Amino acid sequence: METVKCIETRRSIRKFKAEAVLHETMQEIVAAAAFAPSWKNTQVTRYIVVENAEIKEKIADEATLGFAHNNGIIKAAPALVVVTMVHGRSGFERDGSYTTSKEDRWEVFDAGLATQTFCLAAHDKGVGTVILGIFDENKVAEIAKVPEGQKVAALVAVGYADEDPAAPKRKSTEELVQFV
Repeated sequence: METVKCIETRRSIRKFKAEAVLHETMQEIVAAAAFAPSWKNTQVTRYIVVENAEIKEKIADEATLGFAHNNGIIKAAPALVVVTMVHGRSGFERDGSYTTSKEDRWEVFDAGLATQTFCLAAHDKGVGTVILGIFDENKVAEIAKVPEGQKVAALVAVGYADEDPAAPKRKSTEELVQFV
């Protein structure tokens, strides 16, 4: 798929078919996402693919901060990807000091780049995604057994689309860019 077409046609998918995404396909998506840029090539983003219905249900019921919409999406998706980041690498110099005033917030930027790259790679493979941001980070980490030293960055519901949503309205280029 052409890059711009992939960007323009990717949608947040909230309704999925029951069909599971093959592990090989998920590995291909993650392999593509590994090419996302990161702070000094630290590659801090990791992916925990939750396919177990009981674990997904527990995350939905106990970690979505009462946001019913995310609860339903998680339960209905064939898989939930817990995107994590290795804490304490992005934004640092070798001596452990911060490089910029953004301090360790670069890790969130890196995870965001990787998550969007993951979603675009999934779309290219015909797999739908939606990034979910309303969750209890600590509870998700506990339920999904996130390894020590990693923090939860985002949740991504994954599966084959059972909807074809229209593109939401976009701001004009004039509103988005300025030249100085």
